[in-house]
Amino acid sequence: MLFPTQSGPIGVFDSGYGGLTILEKIRNLMPQYDYTYLGDNARTPYGTRSFDVVYEFTKQSVKKLFQMGCPMVILACNTASAKALKNIQSKDLPLWNPEKRVLGVIRPTVEAIGNITKTRHVGVLGTIGTIQSKSYPIEIKKINPDITVSGEACPLWVPLVENSEYDSGGADYFVKKNLNELLKKDKEIDTIILGCTHYPLLLPKIRQYAPDKMNIISQGEIVAASLQDYLRRHPQMEERITKTGHCKFFTTESVAKFKKSASLFLHEEVEVERVLL
Repeated sequence: MLFPTQSGPIGVFDSGYGGLTILEKIRNLMPQYDYTYLGDNARTPYGTRSFDVVYEFTKQSVKKLFQMGCPMVILACNTASAKALKNIQSKDLPLWNPEKRVLGVIRPTVEAIGNITKTRHVGVLGTIGTIQSKSYPIEIKKINPDITVSGEACPLWVPLVENSEYDSGGADYFVKKNLNELLKKDKEIDTIILGCTHYPLLLPKIRQYAPDKMNIISQGEIVAASLQDYLRRHPQMEERITKTGHCKFFTTESVAKFKKSASLFLHEEVEVERVLL
């Protein structure tokens, strides 16, 4: 056993800043718990990297959060959830400590979608890695085999957000372009999943260029409600989460840059430390 069973904060991991949109909703719903956020900002974006590289990078970050005392880790990153989660759950956790938990963001989103779409035609906007993995259509078909899923990769959306260009003319161009490409694939789509945790910052432009009655699904509230339900159903894990209402932030890159960007996502100033993986 590599990591002891202990009490500690909920770990939240993302390749960059997008996971802060998930963390914000989780903290709003469950402010009593402690949280540790780790952003692998030095190696972002993950979306264009291979399965093996994403798995290795994600594994390193999960191990770091376990070393920091987290009994469970949320992969607040669609690419990591798509490319690394299953391997970590099946191969690594049994060796590290089978009482630890690693959860992703795709499954909770998929479980909610069947109650939202009326036409049973769903679109997914995501990174190249998430779309190529076909994780959303595979998981949706398991629960709702009658739903047709179309995906569109948006390779420039994350860089637009990471470089604070989400309100620029370039953002208008690429949001409109990628939405049009998605809707060309299936004109019956009535629900679009934002399959990347960075994309909520582009939500005003997405709503501007999407059809009026389109359902736009941002993952934050869904993942937060799913985590709350998970802890309710697993009291042994819930008891191991410390409850002082504190949140710590760590980055693999520049502390100053993380502070500046985090304030855009969380609407508050944060203290952050740099770590090596």
